[in-house]
Amino acid sequence: MLKLFDSIFSRPFLGRGFRPFFFFGALYSVISLALWGGFYAGYVVPPYFMLDAVSWHAHEMIYGFAMAIVAGFLLTAVANWTGGAPARQMHLAGLCLLWLLGRLVMHFDFGLPAWAIIAVESAFIPALALSLAIPLIRSWNKRNFIFLTLLSALFACDLWFLLTIDMAALHVALIMILIMISLIGGRIIPAFTVAALRRKGIEAYQTPQMKMDMAALASLVAVALCLVLAKDTPILGIAAGISCLIHGLRMRHYHTVKTFDDPLVWILHAGYGWLVVGLGLLALTGFGVLSITAVIHALTAGSIGSMILGMICRVTLGHTGRELKVGALTTLSFFAIQVTAIARVFGPIFMPDHMNEWIIGSAALWSLCFAAYLWVYTPMLFTARPDGSEA
Repeated sequence: MLKLFDSIFSRPFLGRGFRPFFFFGALYSVISLALWGGFYAGYVVPPYFMLDAVSWHAHEMIYGFAMAIVAGFLLTAVANWTGGAPARQMHLAGLCLLWLLGRLVMHFDFGLPAWAIIAVESAFIPALALSLAIPLIRSWNKRNFIFLTLLSALFACDLWFLLTIDMAALHVALIMILIMISLIGGRIIPAFTVAALRRKGIEAYQTPQMKMDMAALASLVAVALCLVLAKDTPILGIAAGISCLIHGLRMRHYHTVKTFDDPLVWILHAGYGWLVVGLGLLALTGFGVLSITAVIHALTAGSIGSMILGMICRVTLGHTGRELKVGALTTLSFFAIQVTAIARVFGPIFMPDHMNEWIIGSAALWSLCFAAYLWVYTPMLFTARPDGSEA
């Protein structure tokens, strides 16, 4: 029995955080979006014991899907940032179990009281934060303490939402995820782009933008505050407009127009570009031109969807010792996620009479995009690196 136990927990799948969390996050997004599309098609009834259908979908796409990917990325990155041992084996399995228990109590009515559901669902983020805090503090990696702050904010928003069912809490949580995208994107997009261009013999350089980087993050914090205190007012419009402008100006040094022949690079630019577009559309909601429900998917399906799909493919390839090169199916999924976002955002705006069809179609296309990831990359996640190194 002990040998069996050791065998289970010594497998490559539990060797690095990206392996189980990318797998479960992608699988969960396929299942949950299939359920969501099925609900609008009249074939599925989503869980109603804790939340209404819309609240369930919004909560689970942030705290189920996005948080799984965030966990996989940060658990892997922190080991690289600090040079310490990564969370692995039983530690990693325990974190996965906490995430899974949260999904179970949000999907199935086990007869638990509300306080117990909230306690189980909200346990994952503090455990994740502690797993990251120990190596970060031990190495005094101050540059990345911000992720502990963002996780704390996400935890607070989770409790706020589950106790009050106030959508403002999920809007703020969404901005916290977008801050991560802005922060990480500002680091990796120019670095990956320049490296890719130089491999092709193109002379390219990174342009330091420290003040612009800080302004981008501050502007998103301002947007979050406005979503709570000044939603549907010109104040939100101004804050989101300024953030859109800052992020757009920041992108001008990213060499975007030179990336279109490298899918692993341009998908990250697409995710960042959707952040700019989404902030611009959000600004219009402040002036009464559009509603927030009409534009929110530019930030979710567009920015988060594109950035996550691109990053999980890149990280999986890089950390399992493969060449940073994708095949036709992955490239097709990158294009399809753009179609998903366009259909979900602009379809209902210009053809509102076909709202159900746009939702069903975009949900199905999203599921296919992440199913493609699972089809191609699951063998890499479950097997050892070809070079025999740990990861």
